[in-house]
Amino acid sequence: MFAIARFRVEPSQHEEFLERLRTAHDALKSCAGYFSGEIGLNTDEPGLIALVTRWENIGSYRRALSNFQVKVDAVPVLAQAIDEPGGYVGPNE
Repeated sequence: MFAIARFRVEPSQHEEFLERLRTAHDALKSCAGYFSGEIGLNTDEPGLIALVTRWENIGSYRRALSNFQVKVDAVPVLAQAIDEPGGYVGPNE
């Protein structure tokens, strides 16, 4: 499964926000079931930034969100994401 969190950030705030998002990503990386992830800037809208993470399964992702370090380092950043569903599984899963 993979999770996408998209953020609308003023270009003048990118560096500060990206630093916080990298810290959040580092916390997620430390969790069981994490496969990979990346941060990307939208090519068409300079104010959009995305964090995409891949997980062994939905349970791994949900348990990661309960991890203490994730609650400290990631949840405050993830709470700023655009309010939209972000978890996806393949059609055959």
